[in-house]
Order: sequence, then C-alpha cells, then structure tokens
Amino acid sequence: MTAPCSTTRQHLTEIGPPGTGPAGTPRQGPRPLFLHMAAHLWTVVNANLALPLLRKGLPFWNPAVASAADVFTDALCGVAPDAFARAVDTETRRRLDAFLTGLHRYRHHSYQRRLADPPVLWQEGTTRLLDYGGAPEGVPLLVVPSLVNRAYVLDLSEGRSFMRAMAARGFRAYLIDWQAPGAVEREFGWDEYIAGRLVRILDVVAERSRRPVAVVGYCMGGLLALGLAVRRPEAIGSLTCLAAPWDFHAARGDQMPYLEVLRPWFEAVITLMGVLPVDMLQALFFSLDPGLAERKFRSFAKWEADSVRAEDFVALEDWLNDGIPLAGPVARDCLFGWYGANTPLQGRWCVAGTPVRPESVTMPALMVIPQQDRIVPPSSALALAEAIPGSARMMVAAGHISMMTGKKLQSILYNHLAEWIECNTRK
Repeated sequence: MTAPCSTTRQHLTEIGPPGTGPAGTPRQGPRPLFLHMAAHLWTVVNANLALPLLRKGLPFWNPAVASAADVFTDALCGVAPDAFARAVDTETRRRLDAFLTGLHRYRHHSYQRRLADPPVLWQEGTTRLLDYGGAPEGVPLLVVPSLVNRAYVLDLSEGRSFMRAMAARGFRAYLIDWQAPGAVEREFGWDEYIAGRLVRILDVVAERSRRPVAVVGYCMGGLLALGLAVRRPEAIGSLTCLAAPWDFHAARGDQMPYLEVLRPWFEAVITLMGVLPVDMLQALFFSLDPGLAERKFRSFAKWEADSVRAEDFVALEDWLNDGIPLAGPVARDCLFGWYGANTPLQGRWCVAGTPVRPESVTMPALMVIPQQDRIVPPSSALALAEAIPGSARMMVAAGHISMMTGKKLQSILYNHLAEWIECNTRK
C-alpha cells in the first residue's frame, strides 16, 4: 500500500474534532464518514495492486470501458514499467492528500447557516407548516419536500432560496417541514402522512386562501403530492412534480436483486430502531456514485476558503449531511415496495386502501425533469409524465439538487415555473 506523505498524515490526525454545522451541531459529514474514507483508500490500494495484473493483461474490464481500456493498454507499450509505477504512486498520493485536505477544510470551515425560519402557521407532532408570506391575494403555493432530507434545501440561504424567490414573485408561499420522526411519527405509513397530515395541511391553506392551491412536490415529495392530488382534486388548482420518480426500475432494474439479498438486514435494523437511520440512507445514496465525494472534496481543496464558491459548497454539504431518519413503515414500503416491487408503476401503491393512479389526475400538471439526475434517472420521472394525461414537461439541464439550488438556474427555472403555475392553476 502507498505510504501517506507527511501532509496526508497531518490531515488524518486533524479530521476531528469538526467545526459546527446546522444549528451549531458538530459537522458530521460526509456521512457516513468511515464509508467515504474506506472507499477512497480502497481505490488507492487497488491502483497499486492492479499494476502487476495490468502488465500481464489480466484485468477483466467492464464492457462499458473495455474499448477505452484497450487504447490505454496499447499506449503503455512504450512506457517503462518502473516509470509508470512511480507515476501511479505519485498520482495516488496526490489524490489522497487532496481528498483529505478538502475534507479537513470542510469539517473546520467557519460557515454556519443563520437564516431564520419564517413563522409557523400550523403544527402537528413534528410536522410544521412554514409561512413564507408573499402577496396576500397571490396564488397559494404549497411545497411538499421529501421525507428523507431537511426541507431547508428549498431555503438554503438568502441567495439560494426557492421559497423566498416564489414569495417575491407574488405567490402566497407555504413549505411543509416534516422534521425527524418523533415517537408518534415512527409508526407512520403513507395513510398517516398523506391521507392524514398532508390532507389537513391542504385544508388549512385552502381555507385561508379561499381558492384551489397550487401544489409542488420535490423528489419523494412529488409522490406525496400526487397521492394528495388523487385524494383531494377539488382543492388543488395545479400539480407540479420536480424530479419525482415513478418507474423505480428504470435504468437500475439490474440492481434490485441485491436489495432483496439485503432485506433481512434492513428489516432487523428497522425493527430494532423503529426507523431507517440517516447513515443507512446516506450509504444507499453513496452507492449511486461511490466516487462522488472524493471528486467533490478534491475540487474543494483548491478553492479559497473565504470565497463565495466555498461557502456555497459548505452550505450544501451541511444540508446533505443533516438528514432525517425514515419512519419504519414508510421505509419498508420505499425499499421493498417502491424499489423492490416497483409498486407505483404496477398500480399497486395504495394510500388509505386506494391505489394511487396518475391517470386519474384531473388538474393541470407539470413534470420538471433534470437531465443530469443521478438520484432519480430521467427515464423514471418521464414515466410519471407519460402516465398523467395531458401533463406538461419541462426538461432542465441540471442535476437533482442543483436544479433547486444552482444560482444560474434560478433566473431560468424559477421564472418558467412561476409563469406556468400562474397561467395554469385553476381558480
């Protein structure tokens, strides 16, 4: 194994204690830290161990990279093996040091999110409805986020806030803040979340506004919003789903057998804890792109610590690592119903005993699909667009998260969304 250089050893000893993240809590990310560290170190080790095999032509390349591997192997024909080995060793050291440098700088960065929450209009258990104001006579806008991430990704900072932007554009804007499940919410399934709390929140907003509500759902929140639209069509003036999955086997169907193999382990953890813990959820996201964190933190290591770019990076990373456990019944249905059996696409996902059928949606609907989404493949979101009769589609050149937080997209996406909702929400 490559021995770490002196700066690498220094970073390894300085990883903790971390600085402070959201609400002054110790910065935990990237979560789970051990998994990210182990994955990168394993890559470094394998880079050196693979050299003897490469010289003998033994690696079995993934078919997707086989042609590029052949070109690479041919290019090495005139290179001295010892010189190439030294170059690999130098590069692995450089990458390891850059990764640890970025990691250290992130965990000790001075940034803290200080944006105050707007007034709480309604609360039940750990669920809150936040009132972002806006024009009193504007279109009421109810935004439904995912259950597995904090809602403030839609209100990340003064300059990167979907909610404040919509309020400034004249909407009467409300955001649901699910928060971490309490003792009551740990027993929640879709019936309690959608037919219970979400319906009651919609009633509060509709009664206050005296008109149908424009409902916007982001990621998993898009499916919650869809379930609400099917149950209460008379109270909803339009439905917008942002990066909402529907075909859970799209682009990843070959991975589902592994989920079934891991099912006893997931079941044991959920039974023991009553929730699917944050670090297990983060490990599932990690599996979508194991090298993402390493690339991000190597880039971050090059930036000036006090730059706007670095502060934006830390703000988003803090949110990514400030996750929420998933209530046990919902976790089981997400893992083994949605992802395992693809129940939404099969017409077998039910809320309060009634299947959620997108073909029954009657209000104007818009599906926003980020083309570079790694969390919800575009083909998964397109399946929902195809299932809702007459739905409009908006393709966005962005990723799952950058679609909502990228500064360049705000003037484009936000304006288009605002225009569509204003023009299409029933009165």
